[in-house]
Amino acid sequence: MSQPLLSVETINAGYGLVSVLHDVSISVMPGEIVCLIGSNGAGKTTLLRTISGVLTPASGSVRLDGADLTGAGTKAIVRAGIVHVPEGRRLFAGLSVRENLLMGAYLRGAGTPEVRRDLDRVLATFPRLAERASQDASTLSGGEQQMCAIGRGLMAAPRLLMIDELSLGLAPKVVDELVETLAAINKSGTAILVVEQDVATALALAQRGFVLDTGRIVASDSTRALAESPEIQKAYLGAELELAG
Repeated sequence: MSQPLLSVETINAGYGLVSVLHDVSISVMPGEIVCLIGSNGAGKTTLLRTISGVLTPASGSVRLDGADLTGAGTKAIVRAGIVHVPEGRRLFAGLSVRENLLMGAYLRGAGTPEVRRDLDRVLATFPRLAERASQDASTLSGGEQQMCAIGRGLMAAPRLLMIDELSLGLAPKVVDELVETLAAINKSGTAILVVEQDVATALALAQRGFVLDTGRIVASDSTRALAESPEIQKAYLGAELELAG
């Protein structure tokens, strides 16, 4: 069996004296889409912040392809290949769509052939961004802002793209478009870890999932098995969910 791309082992983390994560362990295999589901306050965002270096864990480890990145800092973690698309998009107001996208490549050097190639690729992936390349990114619709945030993440050439609350505040049609686009991005070789409060969307997108509850992993399995679990249905879905295919 191949080595995990991302390996998070027994992470404990929080804010000051407030402990949020308790012995959390998850993994993402190369080329895989994994979802992290759970209710508000479960610790999902805290886990992504810990993986991306925004928070330093009290204990435990974060490894990418076997290399220890625990406490390495955000720049080192981005250089290693982990990119975090935060909840709420957090685009740079006053900068155009193109400028926001190029900010994602700031560690790669501006104007290189590789960066220009990747910018063209992102604009082809999200045609609406190409149409609005010169527009102030803060004036985009919510769905377009999410596209821009994901595109900015892709400009860092990640091996693992982490997305926090993909569907937050978006219309179902836009969410469906984003899910389809992420599946295509994944097929091109980028592994994805997605945090999503819309459990049905998360389970439909990913191949495997982890359930986080009050800072602890309480279940992990294939997304089909999770969707068929009576406990998951009762706690998060409210009804039976049938996955396509």
